[in-house]
Amino acid sequence: MLFKFISAVVTRAVFILVSLIGVWRVVWVKNNGHYWLLTILYLPLVAEMILTLRRKKGNDYKWFSPAVFLFLISIIPSIWILEIHHQENKSADSRCNKLDSSENFERLFKLRSNSTSVMERLEVPLTTVCANDWILALHQILLILLILGKWLLPATGELTRDQLSQLLLIFVGTAADILEFTSETISDISNSSPAMVYVILSVWTWSMLQFPLHLSVMDSSSEDQPEPAPSRPCHLRADIWSIMEALLIQDGPFLVVRLVVMIRFKVVHQMLIFFVIKNFLVVVLNVYRLQVLSCDTSSSDGL
Repeated sequence: MLFKFISAVVTRAVFILVSLIGVWRVVWVKNNGHYWLLTILYLPLVAEMILTLRRKKGNDYKWFSPAVFLFLISIIPSIWILEIHHQENKSADSRCNKLDSSENFERLFKLRSNSTSVMERLEVPLTTVCANDWILALHQILLILLILGKWLLPATGELTRDQLSQLLLIFVGTAADILEFTSETISDISNSSPAMVYVILSVWTWSMLQFPLHLSVMDSSSEDQPEPAPSRPCHLRADIWSIMEALLIQDGPFLVVRLVVMIRFKVVHQMLIFFVIKNFLVVVLNVYRLQVLSCDTSSSDGL
């Protein structure tokens, strides 16, 4: 019980800390203290933590994770603001420290060690890093934290260990594709169409909704003694939800955006072509699998 309590509190505290770093960066970049009002978005997460500790003894929910969802709500606005500000003020980022080599990392740490006070040692490296590297770091930390957070959030009695391991493996693959989509696609069109940046960020935000949901691994394996008759509909629902995630939340929208980038903005390169083919194959294979499941269901009903 104590371990569950500590895990629940620590995980949400880390969520809030990372979101706070994002808000701090927004305040510093915009040079406007009013953006501290974004911290109001932490209040639902704190309220959720109190309710979960009282009613669920720290355990997460079976089909949906409110903590992960509220964490996304608290940090996504900061990433939007930083990304849009960066696209509008790229000329101001010429004098900054890029994190693209070991020499630049060493130079950054030297700047920190030459500072006199503790605050300066923290502020110098945080404020001299290039905006693009800052945004990429937030994307990376967000995705890694979503995976680790889901692992650490107590879910005893709701998700089995087998289901949790499946979910985490799905999250790892999903996170890698999402990170590539945002970082590469925005860099491809940022100079051509600022409006398209809003579209990409919207699709990215939509794709992040996969992380609070657990429906793709919810099947009869969660029962101690599953019966053959009811287990088939449960498996079918999980398979259909997994297909819908690929078609409507991730690979389908990613394919549309990448095709627009290639056709409308005339951007063609090796990695973009590869990911277009990858998204297309995933969409086609999922449509085929949906057809197979439909045929199997029809044949089983006819028996």
